[in-house]
Amino acid sequence: MSEQIKFFEAKLAFEIDAFDLFTALNEGERIVIVDTRQRHAFEDERIPRAVGLPYREIDQATTKDFDRDILYVTYCSGIGCNASTKGALNLSKLGFRVKELIGGIEGWKLDGYATEGASAKSGLKAECAC
Repeated sequence: MSEQIKFFEAKLAFEIDAFDLFTALNEGERIVIVDTRQRHAFEDERIPRAVGLPYREIDQATTKDFDRDILYVTYCSGIGCNASTKGALNLSKLGFRVKELIGGIEGWKLDGYATEGASAKSGLKAECAC
């Protein structure tokens, strides 16, 4: 039973779903959302407040100005994509605290949250709680 508990605790430590991310943003938690897809996908549609940083470009140079005290949440297209996992791994190797968004941007939209970009979709919007 303890292996099972450890597995699920680890899963929750390193993954976040759209509802929990939306809630955390509304509660003012310090989070940077990182879109790890290619730049054209980011420009087309993204989670509001996300920064576009394709996983292949994550290195010391591209993250030199990143705050190490903030939680970074990576995402990609969805369940059929592993760019967010690769991005989370790259950020982790550089010493950042990271979680991966379950379901990517498709999961975000499935839960009814807004996106921005050329193909933006309407939906619930996270309010700044600063």
